[in-house]
Amino acid sequence: WAGDGGTFDIGFQSLSGAVERNEDCIFVCYDNEAYMNTGVQRSSATPYGMRTTTTPAGNWKRTGKKNILEAMAAHRLPYAATASIGYPEDMLRKFEKAKTVKGGSRFLHVLAPCPTGWRIGSELTVKIARLAVQTNVFPLYEVDGGVDYTLNFKGNRRVEDYLTIQGRFKHLRVADYERIQQMVNTEWDLLLKKAGEFIR
Repeated sequence: WAGDGGTFDIGFQSLSGAVERNEDCIFVCYDNEAYMNTGVQRSSATPYGMRTTTTPAGNWKRTGKKNILEAMAAHRLPYAATASIGYPEDMLRKFEKAKTVKGGSRFLHVLAPCPTGWRIGSELTVKIARLAVQTNVFPLYEVDGGVDYTLNFKGNRRVEDYLTIQGRFKHLRVADYERIQQMVNTEWDLLLKKAGEFIR
């Protein structure tokens, strides 16, 4: 069980090695998109457009978030999936499925907003976790054997609905929202192709 910094960055070498050897384990990444425990510093899980304490004054992250699930799927591990605290039934089902897979590596990528780092009221945590999925910013899907994709939810809301209620994105302008929408659309289209555009 590790955060995004310990998964995407610091621990990526050892995680990749373990998964390549197909170690019998369930690895859970608890992702709040920055190094929240030490002061909201940028990680490779930090999304495009977010301002952190380690981005230069008046600036923000200009590169996209590393797609950790695709990196894990490329290792052809038995099971990998995304999950969100906004959809607890889906998350619990995936944990149960991961437990049934024997003799290999299983990876769960769980999105969990941080009220402090995301600059939101704690009462909005679940709403924002759901919006991340509903806007396809954080798709819910599973990959079996690194090749068999199953989409669990198809969002239809615009990313602006998700971004504008978070203080970490308050500096963005309309053109920035459009740029992020294009990035999300591109990633979503790639995912649809991998899943055969079939929602189960």
